[in-house]
Amino acid sequence: MPTEVTAPGPWQPATVCAIRDETASAKTFSLRLARPSPHLAGQHYIVRLTAPDGYSASRSYSVASAPDGSPQIDITVERLPGGEVSTFLHDEVVSGDELEVRGPIGGWFVWRGETPAILIGGGSGIVPLMAMLRLARRQGTTDLVRLIVSVRTPDDLYYAEELPGPESTIIFTRESPTRVARATGRLTEEDLVSVLLPRAEAFVCGSSAFADAAAAIAMNTGIAIERIRIERFGPTG
Repeated sequence: MPTEVTAPGPWQPATVCAIRDETASAKTFSLRLARPSPHLAGQHYIVRLTAPDGYSASRSYSVASAPDGSPQIDITVERLPGGEVSTFLHDEVVSGDELEVRGPIGGWFVWRGETPAILIGGGSGIVPLMAMLRLARRQGTTDLVRLIVSVRTPDDLYYAEELPGPESTIIFTRESPTRVARATGRLTEEDLVSVLLPRAEAFVCGSSAFADAAAAIAMNTGIAIERIRIERFGPTG
């Protein structure tokens, strides 16, 4: 497993090995890289599509899979209305197709699996955090992580079968399963206090509004601002 950030490599082909639905609007694509490029949990790749006339469009997607030294990575893509790349990936790409990718990219929002971490995700912001949780589970260091994810409804939850465990907390803001004791509602300071770990860094990922709110809550619980790492995303498609 890599522990240091390296410069992203050149563009390379990646074969789509498998595609699976996460929600009605999100799919995970397993990609086999032509040239293995070890990544850190939290990094992302750029996917570039090029039309026959030379027009190209590219988007960045976080890696959802844990670093394991294999030539395969998973990215989870939400299909956005009018999105050039996400629509093509959802509607046109099938197993066996080849995509063009570049990465891994990112040196700030990464977890090396060695120190305590609180992972706070909103909606699809869970993707890079899932790589961190999977890493902790794979290497047997789940005592170092706590993940709390906020989603609107059970149907919006990524990795629904794999996610539950003693390290993870799921908050539903609009509709929740009947067996869940917590009332629906947004992330609160009380929610975060219940999962705090001593000397932990906080990794916050989600929309700008979610990231701002979650970072403020994290600071209110005593996490110093210099120990909060934030990754924001927007509907680029």
